Amino acid sequence: MTRMLATRELTVEGPRRSAQCAANSRLVTVNLAESPLTWLHARGHLSDRQFDAGERLRADFERAQLSPSVTMRWDAVRISGTADRGLTPGERQIAARQRFDAAIADAGKGLADILWRVVCAGEGLPAAEKALDWPARSGKLVLRIALDRVADHYRMA
Repeated sequence: MTRMLATRELTVEGPRRSAQCAANSRLVTVNLAESPLTWLHARGHLSDRQFDAGERLRADFERAQLSPSVTMRWDAVRISGTADRGLTPGERQIAARQRFDAAIADAGKGLADILWRVVCAGEGLPAAEKALDWPARSGKLVLRIALDRVADHYRMA
C-alpha cells in the first residue's frame, strides 16, 4: 500500500484538518492510507455517508475505550463534539459504549464481524475476508451494507 502523507495541526482534540495553524502549534504528518475506510473512500468504493458512519462508529469505539490494553494505558483520542457536554468522563464512556452497542446491534448479527474488524480494529478487507473465511472481494459489498445500516442507525442524511 502506498503512503498518502498529509500535514495536520496537532491539538488536544487530535489532528486538525484546517490549513491554518496557530503560531505556536505543533505540526504532525499523518498517513491517510492507514485506515481501511479512508483507503476505500479515497478510491470511490464508499460514499461520503458510509465513510461518515464508519468514522462515527470508530469514534464511539474509541470514546468507550473498548480497544484491548496491553501493558500500559493508552488514553483515547479526544474527539470534540456536542453530544458529551455536561457528562463526567465515566458517563461519557458509558454513553459511548451504549451508542456503539446499539449501532452494532442495528447493523445485524452477521455484519458486526466485518464492522469490528475493518472499522474498529483497522484490518484491511483482504485480511478480514480471510479471517472470516469469505470469498475474495466479497467483503467490500458486505461492508457497504453494514455501513448503510450504521448510517441509518445514526440517522445520517
